[in-house]
Amino acid sequence: MTGFHDRVRAAEAEMRKVFPPTPLLRNDHLSQRFDADIWLKREDLSPVRSYKLRGALNAMRKQNGQDLFVCASAGNHAQGVAFMCRQFGVRGVIFMPVTTPQQKIRKTRAFGGDHIEINLVGDYFDHTLAEAQRWCAEHGGHFLAPFDDDDVIEGQATLALEIERELDALPDFVVLPVGGGGMAAGVTLWFAGRTHPVYVEPRGGASLREALNAGRPVPLERVDTFVDGAAVGQIGERPFSVLRDVAPADSLVISEDRVCATIIEMLNVEGIVLEPAGALSIEALGDLTDRIRGKRVVCVTSGGNFDFERLPEVKERAQRYAGLKKYFILRLPQRPGALKDFLEILGPEDDIARFEYLKKSARNFGSVLIGIETDHPENFRRLFDDLDASGFVYTDITNDETLAQFVI
Repeated sequence: MTGFHDRVRAAEAEMRKVFPPTPLLRNDHLSQRFDADIWLKREDLSPVRSYKLRGALNAMRKQNGQDLFVCASAGNHAQGVAFMCRQFGVRGVIFMPVTTPQQKIRKTRAFGGDHIEINLVGDYFDHTLAEAQRWCAEHGGHFLAPFDDDDVIEGQATLALEIERELDALPDFVVLPVGGGGMAAGVTLWFAGRTHPVYVEPRGGASLREALNAGRPVPLERVDTFVDGAAVGQIGERPFSVLRDVAPADSLVISEDRVCATIIEMLNVEGIVLEPAGALSIEALGDLTDRIRGKRVVCVTSGGNFDFERLPEVKERAQRYAGLKKYFILRLPQRPGALKDFLEILGPEDDIARFEYLKKSARNFGSVLIGIETDHPENFRRLFDDLDASGFVYTDITNDETLAQFVI
């Protein structure tokens, strides 16, 4: 392991020529909440607002004489590569899915300037990746993998070196978000049994959990791309060779709605802007409460590339997770005073967020989509009890994913 540590130190020395260490900050709010000593490694404050810059820098600096680099990415990796293309004065060709938000495309172009070319190809990342690799093979450039690369893993490990240098003693736990696994593998190799790593993934992209169950990397049947910085269809072969012995208790899977609750909390309480993947490690603290009490914990906030156009959806999902917002279909009698009867059932903390007449299902009844927000989850028990007592027929569709795609 000495060789790995020496290479990481060399990589970190090169990084100091480009950007300073990201802050490692104690968070009083989280420390009080979990009765622990909670620190945040703020990778969201790197020049490209994610840790991906580290791997790109290390992999590119080792390609002496190479003047053409190619990558495929829907966001953070692309921005890291673009930044370093300008820094090194080399050419970069970056492939991104056609569905990539314009905000990410603009940021990538801003970082790379005239040194990069962006090609939008494919609706899904797998198609984009295949085209990028085909183009690279044809034109002779160096393909920069986002995570399944030894030099990238080595570069991501520099954040662990910075953690160790900053603290007077090693943390008891380090909580790591996992996508393709490059950063998680690098940090794990750096600490090598000297601290306790915990790994956290989004439910819609739990590629590490599936690989642990199968004993090898396997493709996921379906990927929910909401936590886009960690929604990877298959963990990398090299990262998994490091993580293959992770204990089940140290592999956590968090729902996308839970992540939204943390994004909103950190924004409102701490003024910290995190992308969904960047919030994973903080949300995981709720599953570790008993284990971390009285301990020192470092959470890696892996990125802050958050498009504020997504904020309404994030708030919506956070409210639904907290039980403060529900949607239901109300079968409303078509008689004078029926709507008034329904409105009188609402409590003083209940607010109608949506009211939409859908269609007439019968001569005497109509279907209405209702969205209700309230201040306390228990208010819904009272509301539904009163609706039942008054003879209203309704269907709660809050957690029906199929219906939600069409009407919510």
